Amino acid sequence: MITKTAMLLVNKRARNGAGRIDDVIELLRNGGMEVIEPHVNEQDSFADVIRRNADTCDLVIVGGGDGTMNTAAPGLADTKLPFGILPLGTANDLARTLGLPASPLEAAKVILGGVTRELDLGDVNGHLYFNVASIGFSAELARILTSEAKKRWGKLGYGVAASRLLAQSRPFTAFIEHDGIIEQARTLQISVGNGRFYGGGMTVETSAQPDDGRLDVYSLEISHWAELIALLPALRRGTQGRWKNVRAFSTTGLTVRTRRSHAVNADGEIVTRTPATFKIRRRAVTVFVSEGSE
Repeated sequence: MITKTAMLLVNKRARNGAGRIDDVIELLRNGGMEVIEPHVNEQDSFADVIRRNADTCDLVIVGGGDGTMNTAAPGLADTKLPFGILPLGTANDLARTLGLPASPLEAAKVILGGVTRELDLGDVNGHLYFNVASIGFSAELARILTSEAKKRWGKLGYGVAASRLLAQSRPFTAFIEHDGIIEQARTLQISVGNGRFYGGGMTVETSAQPDDGRLDVYSLEISHWAELIALLPALRRGTQGRWKNVRAFSTTGLTVRTRRSHAVNADGEIVTRTPATFKIRRRAVTVFVSEGSE
């Protein structure tokens, strides 16, 4: 049997990251995999650790939520090492997009199965992301929703924080440049998706796939926050583009400018500010998936 070496990186601050994963490691080793856990300095990102130890392994296993996957993305893209996901976060939207099991032990079995899929990555001002980047309401939600709140309340924390923020939210003016045109919008939120799910189960577009070569964009051009409540079922299904007050389109690149600088949230983390230029990096990373995954 050919033994493969896996670099295991677990975010202990993720919602379920502090739990014991000895059974996962035992399963991997019984499956013929050597597991190494490199030292992680306080100032290191997972991308730094992956780059530094790339020559010592055949694959990377990342345990955590979507923010953890985001921190690993640049290292995975640079080294081209395939990676497996142990879903240990609050929302685990990337794992859900890929149809991975919610159980870390079952997810480890997927890694042992050896089936891989190449994924695109979104890029906003040079920052990579798997799922969705947003300007406006979602970015403000990411700013106020602390890691402690996520850990304590789980997905409920999103709802509690969102309800508090909603009444304070006001539309802003944005200029959206794409495909040779510039559109002006008065909007509550602009979202640019590479994957399908984000924000604890919201859907950027019902048919979106993380390897379809497109960015799915929507702008919530509503005049009052109360309209967002009516939109919630559509936002969960990914059909919000059918509403008259929602601008939606697909593209391979765009730039969003705002009169006042706004934060940009990518995979639940604030990474940059407007003006924001979005691109897509085709087949940038390789991930382990279940047999028969789309």
